[in-house]
Amino acid sequence: MFNNRVLAVFKREIREKLLSKSFIIMTVLIPVFIFAIIGIQAFLMNFEGDDITSLVFISENQEIINTLRKDFSEKDDNIKADYYTLDSTPEQFIENHNKDLVSEKLTGIIYIPETSLKDKSIKYYSKNPNNIKLFKRLEGKINNILLTNYFKGIGLTAEQKEYTKKTVDFNGFRVSENNKVSEEGIGNTVIAFLFTFLLYMSLLLIGTQMMRSVVEEKSNRIVEILLSSVSSKELMMGKVLGVSATGLMQMIIWLLPVIIVTSSAVFLLPPDLILSLSPVQILFFLLNYFIGLLTYLGLFACVGSMFDNDQDAQSGVWPLMMLIMIPFFIALSMETNPNSEIAKISSMLPFASIIVMPSRLTLIEVPMWQIVLSIFVNIVTLAAVIPLAGKIYRIGILITGRKPKWGEIAKWIRA
Repeated sequence: MFNNRVLAVFKREIREKLLSKSFIIMTVLIPVFIFAIIGIQAFLMNFEGDDITSLVFISENQEIINTLRKDFSEKDDNIKADYYTLDSTPEQFIENHNKDLVSEKLTGIIYIPETSLKDKSIKYYSKNPNNIKLFKRLEGKINNILLTNYFKGIGLTAEQKEYTKKTVDFNGFRVSENNKVSEEGIGNTVIAFLFTFLLYMSLLLIGTQMMRSVVEEKSNRIVEILLSSVSSKELMMGKVLGVSATGLMQMIIWLLPVIIVTSSAVFLLPPDLILSLSPVQILFFLLNYFIGLLTYLGLFACVGSMFDNDQDAQSGVWPLMMLIMIPFFIALSMETNPNSEIAKISSMLPFASIIVMPSRLTLIEVPMWQIVLSIFVNIVTLAAVIPLAGKIYRIGILITGRKPKWGEIAKWIRA
């Protein structure tokens, strides 16, 4: 079984695969890529920025306010705090400061009721009620303040010992322009992760299938028969539109359970899991997804047309995968603070906005101009990508037997 002919084939495979440029490049780049992604994720998760956090602490308990003012007197360059003893209801105070909250002149209002001395439950009112990074920064100080007031002048009882074990419980409340205040649980955080994951997996899987389909048609010479009836531009657009329509239908089916749960009173969810999702948000997600599919499938079809086999195509598809993976990691890190500068900018950038904006839209109230700009950027990106991909597809689909060089592809684009 093992003879000279087998050995000759073995040597040929070793020379072509092990010593090929693509094998060496991928062998070096994949570990670098993995560590780079981990580094990017760590940076995004810990990025603070230089923005000043402007907070107002309110309570009907004067002792709590006095202790807050004393403990927060320690310098924190990124936090500016004011303190008020309530002479009205907290709802009235929030309403009076609604404009500052909506315009983000005021980052948030923290209400520490007298009952927090029993259950450590406080309320946070903001346009961005899911600012987990801020909660972590404040949790220790507020916990110490509550303990100081709780144990003032008394000894430790069993109940008091139990109290010391509790952590501060932040309850987020979303503040809107129409003076509407609604409690925010983790339901929308779950939805944001779901949207991000569905977009990421769908764009990767459907895009890869498109690329392999083009490679298979090219290697089997089926494309030559098809091109006798239609032009290359018509062939590519028909494939992109057909697969995009199929993907859109698949996404609608995946989202049906979410739509049913959010629109029906039959499902009684716990308060922490209540979903705040409007039909407009669903429609935006589907429109954004369809535009994203058209854009990426055009690019995946273009990559597939350049190669004769899956192995070569996989080595050439990495730049496209990066365009999907980096926004995915930005969207995941954004869940700790969806109003960070990175989140704002990336939600309006070409390619990144396709994944980042839907997630951001479910976590906070995004200004309408940013949503419109995001859609406009995606449409302009699509209008630029399709003609570019069409030029490469038109020439690449008929070239067989060799891998094109990047300089040659540049000439196809200029042709």
